[in-house]
Amino acid sequence: MRLAVELYETVIGTLEGDARTFDFIPSPMGYDTFGPNSPVLSVSIPLTPAPRADRAGRRRNWFAELLPEGDQYDYLLAQAGLRRDDTLAFLARYGRDVAGALQIWDLDDPTEPKTPALRDLTDREVRALLEDPIGSPLANDPRSGKSSLGGVQPKVVLVRTSTGWAQALGGYPSTHILKPQLPGDSSTVIFDEEYGSRLARRLGLAAFSTSIETFDELPALVIERYDRMDGARLHQEDFSQVLGASRNQKYQEYGGVVSLQRLAEVVRTYAPSSELERLARMVVFAVGIGNLDLHTKNLALLHSRDGDVVLAPAYDVVPQSHRPNDGRMALAVNGTYRHRDITRDDLYAELGSWGLRRPRDVLMSTLESLRDAVREEEPLPGAVPTLDVNITAMTENLLRGSPAGGRSA
Repeated sequence: MRLAVELYETVIGTLEGDARTFDFIPSPMGYDTFGPNSPVLSVSIPLTPAPRADRAGRRRNWFAELLPEGDQYDYLLAQAGLRRDDTLAFLARYGRDVAGALQIWDLDDPTEPKTPALRDLTDREVRALLEDPIGSPLANDPRSGKSSLGGVQPKVVLVRTSTGWAQALGGYPSTHILKPQLPGDSSTVIFDEEYGSRLARRLGLAAFSTSIETFDELPALVIERYDRMDGARLHQEDFSQVLGASRNQKYQEYGGVVSLQRLAEVVRTYAPSSELERLARMVVFAVGIGNLDLHTKNLALLHSRDGDVVLAPAYDVVPQSHRPNDGRMALAVNGTYRHRDITRDDLYAELGSWGLRRPRDVLMSTLESLRDAVREEEPLPGAVPTLDVNITAMTENLLRGSPAGGRSA
């Protein structure tokens, strides 16, 4: 199988081989357009005429990490009649609309290139898609759906138009992610995430919009895709792709492939110096709101057409310390995993170990800004009733030097 890999209207290379041994082969057009050794695709996969053979596994993992996880992966496989762990076949079917700006398709398919199109939807039809993850996973049409997106939480990807909502066909770039309200104990999650995203915007850690909207009486969290700009694709890679982490290795305790230290090293090497401070503020913010799921699929780099690299905005910022879970951070802070035990000194030591300038000033100003934001922003009805109270308590604990969980310093 040979798949074209297109980025910013340029076929930068191909994926060639079988499910177990395929590799990415950069094209002359790719490195002529973006320059030799360009990191426009990935800081870990430069565009070069002679890719290192010993990095083939890393390149395979990078493309495999474009695939969803959990039930959504299984539902997409079933919809297309594909077998598990065949990255090439999956991307041939769903690679036209993925995270970032890539478009991937089968060069030997006579129906390619597809003509992207839209199908207008009523609110009732949007609800039907939200409630049918098996028949329409990610809102993919059985014949012409071409979208894939990482993560395990139930969701669909749609296009917001001037008149409403539409289903993406043939690889039309989706513009929004919609997450339905879940039943039972998980019913507050979309409202909790809306509040976390609003606080992130207040702190300047995100700019994309989020809102709760109702579709035929079903509430859903509507998230503007940050990797789309005025309807066009903007390229990104998450830190699992950057660091060569596979699946659950996005959590530091699964194999020790990832860590905040390794993330900081990448940012310090490839991005402007101001981005290291942004990463620091994201980490402090996550601890302050109790976002335990700050893993390497929820942190990413953005790649512009001209080769500039910056941190993606904070996303999937869900306060979780109040929920039944193991209470452990996905990435340790100064070696501490248990969220309730993390202190201001842990954060200071972690940030200082990165070589960050003025780590204490960054730490304290972020916590103070978070405290002020929580005072002025209220959670929506539907969120955990004490959400803002919980975040205020954790932030105040950290500010005075106590552990986030509140024991004496």
